[in-house]
Amino acid sequence: MTPATHPEGPPVPVTDPARVPRVLIADDQTLIRTGFRLILNARGIEVVGEAADGAEAVAAVRELRPDVVLMDIRMPNMDGLEATRRILERHPDCRVLILTTFDLDRYVYEALTLGASGFLLKDVTPEHLAAAVRLVDTGDALLAPSITRRLVERYAAEAGRAPAVHADLVVLTPREREVLTWLGRGLSNTELAAELCLSEATVKSHVARIFAKLGLRDRAQAVVLAYETGLVRAGER
Repeated sequence: MTPATHPEGPPVPVTDPARVPRVLIADDQTLIRTGFRLILNARGIEVVGEAADGAEAVAAVRELRPDVVLMDIRMPNMDGLEATRRILERHPDCRVLILTTFDLDRYVYEALTLGASGFLLKDVTPEHLAAAVRLVDTGDALLAPSITRRLVERYAAEAGRAPAVHADLVVLTPREREVLTWLGRGLSNTELAAELCLSEATVKSHVARIFAKLGLRDRAQAVVLAYETGLVRAGER
């Protein structure tokens, strides 16, 4: 999820080379839409449509059924937050990547809580844009840990509510709660395996069970949940 100004970028995912993600670009700036379309098409990713506002995005997803939506937040008529909410309610298999100008944007935090799979700064490099689309198309989340942690810490704290234990957390085993805590701190599966002295396969099994039990789409929602339930607190590392 990294523009040229950040050292962290999305890993290049291991995907089926024959699979071509189908993408919808929703942004009120024609230049942004055109530029992203050219970048993605040149890298073998199909852009099936464009939308100039949230209402158009919702209608286009219903008609075109894209795999991934690149969603601007600040658009006329219907903003990207409401569009994201409606799209994911009606099309839960669709993945939404938020486009923003600022890496610490309160609206990005809200979008993650709604189920967006990550966010991109609009000055993202062409290589990272294509890698990000392919990554979320596999069902993963796009998280640069240091940026996401700062984002969640800032806006979870500003929400002004004390962390409450999520009712569903009682279904987790002690080990699963521990894994969720480390997920909230931004650790990858490889880092989790090293921290907990487990095999990476075992970690993946724990993560999959956590997602299933809590109804989480991906790591983005796991990070938000870990902060909102108090498993991870601002300033902890």
